[in-house]
Amino acid sequence: MVDWSQGTPLAVLQDLVHYWRHEYDWRRCEARLNALGQFTTEIQGLDIHFLHVRSARADAVPLLMTHGWPGSVIEFMGVVDQLTNPPEGELAFHVIAPSLPGFGFSGKPTETGWGVPKIAFAWIELMQRLGYDRWVAQGGDWGAIVTTAIGMIRPASCLGIHVNMPFARPLPEDLADPAPDEARALAALKHYQDWDSGYSKQQSTRPQSLGYGLVDSPVGQAGWILEKMWAWTDNQGSPWDVLSRDAVLDNVMLYWLPGTGASSARLYWESFSATGEVAVELPTAVSAFPKEILPTPRKWAERTYRNIVHWGEMDKGGHFAAWEQPEAFVRELRTAFALMV
Repeated sequence: MVDWSQGTPLAVLQDLVHYWRHEYDWRRCEARLNALGQFTTEIQGLDIHFLHVRSARADAVPLLMTHGWPGSVIEFMGVVDQLTNPPEGELAFHVIAPSLPGFGFSGKPTETGWGVPKIAFAWIELMQRLGYDRWVAQGGDWGAIVTTAIGMIRPASCLGIHVNMPFARPLPEDLADPAPDEARALAALKHYQDWDSGYSKQQSTRPQSLGYGLVDSPVGQAGWILEKMWAWTDNQGSPWDVLSRDAVLDNVMLYWLPGTGASSARLYWESFSATGEVAVELPTAVSAFPKEILPTPRKWAERTYRNIVHWGEMDKGGHFAAWEQPEAFVRELRTAFALMV
């Protein structure tokens, strides 16, 4: 068993970089992105990149999907076809997948202020520009937090939301006599705080200092991301149990090519100081994957999401739900949003 306890092992990274240099084909990924449909529009002074893939079905529901860190729109490449071209009788979607500010091919903010609330309002404006007056939203990681913010804003055009990492934390009374699912969640939270959250502390306090190394070194950028592909996926000891080298490198390239090591990290700095009550009244669906880094018992989630219409417990899968378990992810979205449209 390869030892990942101190981060990405040298031999694993050397193997990936060798493949990257000698066999990997970026043009394959580029062609796929172009075939799906890439667009940019300026919102609040910043260029926002997004995928926009329309279904041929006249009754398709517009679906806004938001990624997180260290992910990108690459996470959704394997589910777009299933969502837009479903079997007869299944719910179809138009897919809109923007790149977060400072991520991928979106612009890099040059002024402070691009935290979660501003992104949520920008996404609502994007859907308005596209002419969608009835739509649903989905997200995991930062995408779940942005989607939750949309739920708090409650625009009239948004029919409901789905998250695969619900935003909720335990209260003091939860610690006294936790139920089994709460005990598991508390253990996962302790592991995250003790061993898995160093990246977050750095990016939320000094993203610029870290960013120079990430933007300067492709190997450094790949190693920084690969460790999370190991730690946060439902694997048997290797990220390659779940994701291919091509898939991981496609994602790395959306950080390396546009040089977003610092600008993507800055979202943590912008948003981690936010405080206040989080309450969502919109219809909400949750898909709970067993290897989510911060699992949330339904009891905790119900304090944030006051109108949960679907709660799905998955048999396998981790933090990158659409990437790791595309079929289960698509089934969950169809089940959830059928209850809202």
